[in-house]
Amino acid sequence: MQKWNMNLKNHISCPFILIMFVLLIKITAFQMIIFDNKSIFHIILIEFPMWALMLTGLLLIFKKRRWLSIWLFNLCLSALFIVIMYYTRYFSTIPSYYDVKQIYQSNSVGGTVALLGSPFDFLFFLDVVLILPLIWFITKKSELISFASIKKWTIAFSCAGLITTVIAFFYPLVDVSYFAKKHGYIQSQFVQFYERGIGTALAKNDHLSDKELENLKGNAFVPPSEHDTFGLAKNRHVFTIQVESLQEFVINKSINGQEITPNLNRLLKDSAYFDHVYQQIGAGNTSDAEWIMHTSLYPEGMDPTVNVIDGSDIPSLVHTLERNGYGTATYHADDITYWSRDKLYPALGFDYIYTSEEIPNEKEIGFGPADEVLFNYVEKQLPDQMEDHPLMYSNIITLTSHTPFEMPDEYEYLNLPDSYKDTYVGNYLQSVRYTDEQIGKFIQSLKELGIYDQSLILIYGDHSGLHGAPVTEKDEQLLKEMLGHDYNLHDRFVVPVIFNAPGIFNGETHSQLGGQIDLMPTLLNLLGIEHDSQMIGHNLFQYKKNLLGMRYYMPGGSFISDNTLYTAPSAKLPALLYNRETMKKTKNTKNMQKNIDNTLQIMQYSDYIRKEQEKQ
Repeated sequence: MQKWNMNLKNHISCPFILIMFVLLIKITAFQMIIFDNKSIFHIILIEFPMWALMLTGLLLIFKKRRWLSIWLFNLCLSALFIVIMYYTRYFSTIPSYYDVKQIYQSNSVGGTVALLGSPFDFLFFLDVVLILPLIWFITKKSELISFASIKKWTIAFSCAGLITTVIAFFYPLVDVSYFAKKHGYIQSQFVQFYERGIGTALAKNDHLSDKELENLKGNAFVPPSEHDTFGLAKNRHVFTIQVESLQEFVINKSINGQEITPNLNRLLKDSAYFDHVYQQIGAGNTSDAEWIMHTSLYPEGMDPTVNVIDGSDIPSLVHTLERNGYGTATYHADDITYWSRDKLYPALGFDYIYTSEEIPNEKEIGFGPADEVLFNYVEKQLPDQMEDHPLMYSNIITLTSHTPFEMPDEYEYLNLPDSYKDTYVGNYLQSVRYTDEQIGKFIQSLKELGIYDQSLILIYGDHSGLHGAPVTEKDEQLLKEMLGHDYNLHDRFVVPVIFNAPGIFNGETHSQLGGQIDLMPTLLNLLGIEHDSQMIGHNLFQYKKNLLGMRYYMPGGSFISDNTLYTAPSAKLPALLYNRETMKKTKNTKNMQKNIDNTLQIMQYSDYIRKEQEKQ
């Protein structure tokens, strides 16, 4: 008994065992915070061996710098866990190695990082600054571990890791966050890498006709040329204005007796307004919104879509308009390499590309020139372009209403109640009000140029602005006061869509379900033009039923139908089904599995179309 106690004491006081115990505590904390995983059994058997294998591998390689290797490994691991926590708090999804590749894009939310953290987060560095040095100091006269023992531990961890990774490959990767929770974070990265490498991730080669696509959504197919709206706006100039972070709830909304979007509200009188259109972007955010707008295909999801194209021509709205006599231009006052637009814009086929190299960097707000500078630049280009082209398509991407929405005092046009001052919601409303003012001035400039009445103008939001950890409890209370109900997924994901065409529309509002994927088919139908490649979306004026998917911001397997919004199980939350009208939880599961299957089939077919286009 005494000998057994002595052996136990020696093992417990062994530096290597102590280090592994500290690593286990760190990984357990990570699992509890990110995945709400409190199963020690799951952590020890599935999550811990992969991280421990990385450490023992380093000890095998760096025989003479073992303590330094241990310290650097834990430093990097702590930094990685902090990054994952911050990312999850903002985007509400678990980052993958795809997102690590995009770390250079972090300036898009750089001003928001300070809102995501907590002083307690830095307890992840406690082992680096205190515990590991203390273990070293107390046990420095003892051997860390023998080389033979390290090999045994490495083999043991390798076997455990190999078994759990192989098991993971037998399960479908529908949602990355949920998959990582069930099968291990590192294991999920291997599965993603494999599926991406062989080009089979979420792609099927079963062809679907346009009729079959509409049937999956619950509609009877009607050829585009037979739609009532076909050609209503034929031979008009086209402007698409993609507004940064514009959400639907601000339209026709007033605060303190002031309209938040007075110019857009006035524009509705000559417009058809769609107030139930959902964002469908993936990890590419704004660039994914541009992709959906110009291809009517779903984005890649966990990887920004611009990362999977090489710049070669792809079927697009731009190419189709050019074949029908349009000159085409795109404007975005940012670095063209940001989100790889140096590949995206040539692939879409624009004649004129204007970015931060051409647009003056004046009146800088956030990380680019103010929207008034952008619109003034567009206005100056139009006369020369129209001399060379009888019809023009201008794609305009605004920038100012970007997180963290901090506006200079002279550009704060709203007189907000004191309770809104210096809040995330208050800043958001001020930035939206500013951009609305610039859109109003641009519309006036089109009238002065004499082309407003000969134009079709599409204005829509790219994605939500109010989401994640920056939205505090106070912000949620302000939103509740403004909306009359708790801020919910419908409020977050619905973006306004305005088709403005003087002489055609008279202020009608359409409340049928739509997605960003439907914008291109609707626009082309109004112009009386048929696309030469298959689109996943449909004409919003024609079809009353719909079925939408959303990657990245909703778990894989989720769907949005006419009556319900279903969120599949995620890293932290169980599956939830909402009545879409009330956004109250419902137990009415009628057609739920059918909608799940149909949504996945549509999205997989979209992936197949994109991959086939890449081969051409």
